[in-house]
Amino acid sequence: MIRLEHVRKVYPNVTPLSDVNAEINAGDVISVIGPSGTGKSTLLRCINLLERPDGGKIYFGDEEITSPKCNIYKIRQKMGMVFQQFNLFGNLTVIENIMLAPVKLKGESRQSAYENGMKFLRMVGLPEKYLNYPDELSGGQKQRIAIARALAMNPDVILLDEPTSALDPTMVGEVQAVIRELARSGKTMMIVTHEMNFARAICSRVFYLDDGGIYEEGTPQEIFTRPKRQKTRRFIQRLHVVEFNVKDGRFDFPGAVSAVDTFCQKNMIGGKQSMKLQLVFEELTQEILSGVKNINAVIEHSEESGEIMLDVKYDGPLMNPSEGDEVSYSLLKAESSDIQYMAGESENFANRVKIFIR
Repeated sequence: MIRLEHVRKVYPNVTPLSDVNAEINAGDVISVIGPSGTGKSTLLRCINLLERPDGGKIYFGDEEITSPKCNIYKIRQKMGMVFQQFNLFGNLTVIENIMLAPVKLKGESRQSAYENGMKFLRMVGLPEKYLNYPDELSGGQKQRIAIARALAMNPDVILLDEPTSALDPTMVGEVQAVIRELARSGKTMMIVTHEMNFARAICSRVFYLDDGGIYEEGTPQEIFTRPKRQKTRRFIQRLHVVEFNVKDGRFDFPGAVSAVDTFCQKNMIGGKQSMKLQLVFEELTQEILSGVKNINAVIEHSEESGEIMLDVKYDGPLMNPSEGDEVSYSLLKAESSDIQYMAGESENFANRVKIFIR
């Protein structure tokens, strides 16, 4: 239905989308997730050309909609857009908001537009609000009206940009319920959302955006349970990370210890865990791996489980810490819940050890 080829969008000082390639099929319900600033909303706005891409092509069916010859106004009639801030016309009643586009853009009779508008109001559970004005509605009701307005154009695809982000938490459920019903009906949708449980429950595919494009995509089971790539895993598992690199044996150890302490304070890691981490970090890098020229050390803290993992990769001959200094290794074991050594996993490093601290 929609195909994106090498789509690029550039703003002054930032390039949120550098190379986006994707295919959206009829009936897909796609959740677009990722950290703030990775271009999720920009992607949706490029698809319906509210933002003009600076490179690449977008196809809707067989038509290239990024071509100057394309009548984008006709294409937009096939794409419903639901915004974060509702964008209802405050001087029009609910039913007038819903009737406006079908009458003005499609030439639908006012009677037909009214009847269809009431049908969609019933679908979103708000037929009794048809004569109200937007400022008489709650945030959740406004968003449901915005969805009804998008449906009134009978679009082939609906793009929803953070549809619950502007809502009070008590109103999120009512909007999500409407979107769930649309998903069950087979409507093609792309939904930008930070609500991971909602995304997992509703979608058939997931796009994780990072590094200027679709960093990883897959089914909800693949992305939320078995992500393959590092940034996806860290985002899904809500991991906080700090990284250190030792090159040619040069290592600012006091600076690293200070950074570890700051990391623990920032992420509210308790004093006992913090001390364990600092002891393990020092023993591994300064004693067991003393003399190793190239080391990459990553500390990950899980916001959900509270577990800390020290993931260290290093070069040189195969060297399992358990086969080295007994005193140092005994200290590592005493301060950790598990130690895993792997050899030859990386092209750049011959050794890898993961140490888990609870």
